[in-house]
Amino acid sequence: MKIQDWFENWGITGLKISAGFMQMEWQPKPEEEQAAWELYIELITRVATQPLGKDQGDEAAALKSIFSLFEVTRNLLKEKGRKAEVFSKIAVVILNQKIRPFTATWHKRVLDNNLEKPEDKALFRNELIQIQNMLRGYAAMLAKVAGVEDFQMLEQGALQEL
Repeated sequence: MKIQDWFENWGITGLKISAGFMQMEWQPKPEEEQAAWELYIELITRVATQPLGKDQGDEAAALKSIFSLFEVTRNLLKEKGRKAEVFSKIAVVILNQKIRPFTATWHKRVLDNNLEKPEDKALFRNELIQIQNMLRGYAAMLAKVAGVEDFQMLEQGALQEL
C-alpha cells in the first residue's frame, strides 16, 4: 500500500510531505510493527484518544498527557528508529505537523494562566476534541501497521450497545 493511502484511510490529512515519499509502497517490517504496537498502546490509554467529559479531568493535565507523546515517540525512535525507518518518518511528521502546533499554542496559554477562564477552557476542550479525532485515526493506522485489532472499536461497540 502507498504511504499516502495509509494516511488517507485513517483520515490523516493536511500533511506537508514530499510527493515521492507519499507515493512509496510500504509493507511494514517486524521492527515497524513492534514500534507501531508500542505507540498504539500509549495512544489508546491516554486522554490523547479518550473522551474527557465536560466535568471531568483537568485541562493542564490533558495537555501534559498529549505533550508526553513526544517523549514516548522519541524513545521509540531511539530504540527502533534505524530498523523502522518508514515508521520513524511517519511518527516524526505526526509529531511536528499535528501534535506540536496544538501543544505549542496551549503551552504558552498555560504559562500565562489563560486556562483559568471558562471561555479558554471551552476553547481548549474544543481543540482537544479535534486533536483527539486525528490521534484516534493515527492510533487506528498504528493498529493496522502492528497487525492487531483496533481495540478502540471494542469500546465503540460496547457504547453503542448501551
